[in-house]
Amino acid sequence: MSAAAVTATALLLGACSGAANGGQPAAKDASITVAAGDITTKNFNPFSSTALQSTLGVIYEPLYWYNFAKQSDPTPVLATGYSWNAAGTELTIKLRHDVKWNDGQPFTAKDVAFTFNLVAKTPALNPSGLAATASATADDTAVLTFKSKSFMQEPAVLANQAIVPEHIWKDIKDPTTNLNDNPVGTGPFKLKSFTPQSYVLTKNDQYWEAGKPTVKEVRYIPLQSADAASAALVAGKVDWASAYLPGIDNIMKAGKNLTYVNTPVMTTVIVTCANSGLGCTGPQTDPAVRKAVYLAMNREQLAKLAGGGVAGVGSPTLLLPGRDDDWIADTGSAKLPQSADADEANKLLDAAGWTKGSDGVRTKAGKRLSLTIQTVTGWSDYILINDTLKQQLAAIGIELKPSQVSWNEWNAAQTNGKFQLSLDSVGLGASTNPYFTYNSKLATPNTAPVGKSASAGNQSRFSDPAVDAALTTAAGTTDKAVQKAEYGKIQAVIDDQLPYIPVYVNSMLTEFNTSRATGWPTKDNPYVLPAAWKAWDAGIVLKTITPAQ
Repeated sequence: MSAAAVTATALLLGACSGAANGGQPAAKDASITVAAGDITTKNFNPFSSTALQSTLGVIYEPLYWYNFAKQSDPTPVLATGYSWNAAGTELTIKLRHDVKWNDGQPFTAKDVAFTFNLVAKTPALNPSGLAATASATADDTAVLTFKSKSFMQEPAVLANQAIVPEHIWKDIKDPTTNLNDNPVGTGPFKLKSFTPQSYVLTKNDQYWEAGKPTVKEVRYIPLQSADAASAALVAGKVDWASAYLPGIDNIMKAGKNLTYVNTPVMTTVIVTCANSGLGCTGPQTDPAVRKAVYLAMNREQLAKLAGGGVAGVGSPTLLLPGRDDDWIADTGSAKLPQSADADEANKLLDAAGWTKGSDGVRTKAGKRLSLTIQTVTGWSDYILINDTLKQQLAAIGIELKPSQVSWNEWNAAQTNGKFQLSLDSVGLGASTNPYFTYNSKLATPNTAPVGKSASAGNQSRFSDPAVDAALTTAAGTTDKAVQKAEYGKIQAVIDDQLPYIPVYVNSMLTEFNTSRATGWPTKDNPYVLPAAWKAWDAGIVLKTITPAQ
């Protein structure tokens, strides 16, 4: 899949080069090569949204790990157990013994307490709004204290926070900008060498899990197009990549020992800069325009042309049909319409005062209904979505202007509100509870005026008191029936306002070469969400695979 941008990570694919054996170390070295995004900046700061993709899960670890590929209980990593007090204001975490940082220093509860206190006192490190202070009550026990009932903070605390060593980070003056170019973590690998052309991680011989990892080295190389990814896989130059590759079955046949898995869990959406009150400008700030775009989509055509036959039907709720059915309040409208309703879209635009000009493009108050939509250079499926949408929207008098930019430009524009429309995907939160999609993307505290960073996730700049109230109620209870009722209120609002316009459930294609390593995830054994860019899961993969015999 080319465009699973969970905000902090991205896969940009491009040409690779190497020496004999396809640029790959000999099999006896127990080494593999991974397709990475842009690696020009040596950034291993686990608090940074632009850290290199090996930072979270491979070098730094969380307390627990959640598998989004299937329904399962969280897996202990640095922790071994946890419990809440009855009021939901105190979380006690028991930690694993005999863990060391890769510089040989012992890992203790003081590191956990330091990490969460650093987050609490540094707003820029706190996109989830974590409101807790922490203390170490014993070497193996950390206690987090919250200001109010905070059961819903559990996944963010346990599974979405890299723990950092106090003895290193206490001396870092600005943790928001420090690139942490000599990372000290507890993960299965540590940094060996770095250049802007590739970097290498080597096995952490002090890793706490006995006998793991068995792979000795992992090399990351930048790739920037689907064609380059396909060529690298067929030539045996890369062992693990995540890219949308049209005609993937034929590509797999063209190379030796190639396989792939599709784990679709994310909904492709058009992010709209929707809120004029926070500085958004353009026709997309009109809800009638957003609704018309929603109605004018022929999603069946989009799925065929851009989805390559592996896209799924999405939901207007932004949840995942099938997996999340129990959370969808109105089952009658749980799935997106697949054909266009141009008549209804035209009626909406007519009623909103947008009139068609002689060139077929609508205008209002002298301004054309012209919209720019951005995506990332090399994201071939999303480029096809934009090109197809341009034709579909022209039928109702909307001029769509697609643009392609680098991932860094795309991310900066979306985060800072300097865009009109932007293709992205949603669906990977702290857990599969809808709270984590809705809170990140819709809560007022998680957005910011245009020109300021909305790194907490609400890049549409959406704000609605009813949604905020529903999120507050849902966060204060463990009663799923109460939560579902509150999510129903949110679903009604977003169906009307459409700050994020859903397209389809995108494929998540991940490709493997089994000639140098085996034990990769499969359809029948999805022990992780296997995308090479997926935070946390990458570490599970790299310590599970074994050298091929």
